[in-house]
Amino acid sequence: MNLKSVEIKAFVPAQDFELSKRFYRDLGFTMASDGGGIAYFHHGNCAFLLQDYYEKAFAENLQMHLLVEDVHAWAKHVQDSGIVARYGVRVTEPVKQPWAMIDFALIDPAGVCWRIAQNIPKDEGAQP
Repeated sequence: MNLKSVEIKAFVPAQDFELSKRFYRDLGFTMASDGGGIAYFHHGNCAFLLQDYYEKAFAENLQMHLLVEDVHAWAKHVQDSGIVARYGVRVTEPVKQPWAMIDFALIDPAGVCWRIAQNIPKDEGAQP
């Protein structure tokens, strides 16, 4: 019996499927496939499935977590990319969290919250 896991992906809702596909490409994800109302996106080894489906309460309560090596580089990339103005999305500044991460939030066009984070040594995680 082989119970080895290969990958886990979330289905992320899109209120405007075409707009969300452009948003994620502009954010830096690669769209590897698109068909049947599902677009497969990845960035390195991280992936998700964008779905042509929208339920407001679901979208606004879904959080995705993207763990990166350099959260400040990602925050700069988001600002420099122009996606905040182009798509009317919200983004926060990076903040040290008590769970030993620095993260910031990016809310996509459908209202999905992406927490983009970097691990830090545990003793650096506590806020003053």
